[in-house]
Amino acid sequence: MAKAYSLFEGSYSVDSSKKFVPFDPKKDDPKDRPGSLFIHVHPFLIETKDGLIVLDTGLGLRNEDDELVIHANIKKLGFSIDDVKYVLMSHLHKDHAGGMVDVKDGVKRLAFPNAEYVIQEQEWEYAYSTESASYRTDVFDVLQRSGNILFVNGSGDLTPEISYELSGGHSQYHQVFHVKTEGKNYFFGGDELPEPEEIFRSFIAKYDYDGRRARDLRAQYWAEGAPEGWIYLFYHSKNIAVGKPEQREDGSYKIVNAE
Repeated sequence: MAKAYSLFEGSYSVDSSKKFVPFDPKKDDPKDRPGSLFIHVHPFLIETKDGLIVLDTGLGLRNEDDELVIHANIKKLGFSIDDVKYVLMSHLHKDHAGGMVDVKDGVKRLAFPNAEYVIQEQEWEYAYSTESASYRTDVFDVLQRSGNILFVNGSGDLTPEISYELSGGHSQYHQVFHVKTEGKNYFFGGDELPEPEEIFRSFIAKYDYDGRRARDLRAQYWAEGAPEGWIYLFYHSKNIAVGKPEQREDGSYKIVNAE
């Protein structure tokens, strides 16, 4: 039976340096970190009859056993890393792409050795050509040598279950995904719909490449998906990571936990 799982990697504060600093709301005070955004990081795993799918890969942090957190979380669910068939990348900012590669004892290898990494080709080219602190080219070097990249351009269908759309709101070549399987439509909006609260707010964010487009896309994703019962995967959510629409008596929709 198809199901989506959060592979929660932790909570962080991020300031203008773009460094992700662990943040524990039980003991850390936001006032001590002025000018910071406070976010959670949720890569996702979708189990389908045709194989396992990972959506974005987190920061690539390791646990106390020196294992990638994303690996440990997948194993806790009873799955094997070797069975991941596709890694769907919304974009290549380091908080989404750090876990594409496993670096241990000085050796760098693919985190998902049997998977195809689905990346917008122009996003890849831009990530390599810029000196932005948002990207980690050392991670990209390992992937480039692997032969496991599946470049896509624009929008289209990857498989009968998986489709991708070039959206271009958060980053210039950002993409979103639909995974339609067993009567369910899982929607992953990456950083264009990272939190459920953003569905109900109309705002233009300075951290988006095209803030107006990102704002309009958020509204579009909800207007299209709520009546159709999409299951939303929220990468930076502080509460509902996997959500679904629920209709109120007045005909409007709210988002509720789907896990």
